[in-house]
Amino acid sequence: MPERETHAWATWMVRHSIRRSVQGQLAGVWVRGTLPAFGPTGGAVLAPNHHSWWDGYVVLEVAAWAGADFRVLMTAHQLGRFPFLRRAGALAAGQVREAARFARAGSWMVVFPEGAVRPAGPLQDVRAGAAWVARTARVPLVPVALRVLMRGGQQPEAYLRFGSPVSEALLPQAMMRELALLDAELADADPEQPLAGYLRVCGRRVTPDDPVSLPARMLTLITGDR
Repeated sequence: MPERETHAWATWMVRHSIRRSVQGQLAGVWVRGTLPAFGPTGGAVLAPNHHSWWDGYVVLEVAAWAGADFRVLMTAHQLGRFPFLRRAGALAAGQVREAARFARAGSWMVVFPEGAVRPAGPLQDVRAGAAWVARTARVPLVPVALRVLMRGGQQPEAYLRFGSPVSEALLPQAMMRELALLDAELADADPEQPLAGYLRVCGRRVTPDDPVSLPARMLTLITGDR
């Protein structure tokens, strides 16, 4: 097999494997807000909070659903542990100039301003990397609130709230605002139902109104419990 075809096959395999993980292990992914533009005239820098191992995978799923090219900055340590993630669009954290070029060329460039996974809860310190990439590429800087959490179902759910593009100075406040709005929506909602006002990207959240699954029906029959 020619080297180019081998590389293309390996890239497809990595991305397909990641998407299968998201679609198989999460109950679903939902989004709210206006998704940023992408394409030949320029992309955007997405600046999400980073409170879950799933975060990068979830944004990749949204990008694939929207048809956007996905790129993400990762710590050198993590990328060294999982070098195959370069095929999914990962760049080392120091490759900020390459990140700007991808954003300028039309990609969604994901830069986590907190720098690494932080404890779930309020936003931690916001670093300058996302704003620098957006300013250098001359593309919109978009705050994103992201939660991957257990609610009333058997699997975690992912919710993303896209804010409007902001200036570098306003990024921390914008991220905190979107995260506070998302947390308030989660706190006020029925945990056995998906959040109202969000668009489903993938997955099928099981609700109390769905039929009982076949394994559960079989266990009921076997045990004789009524």
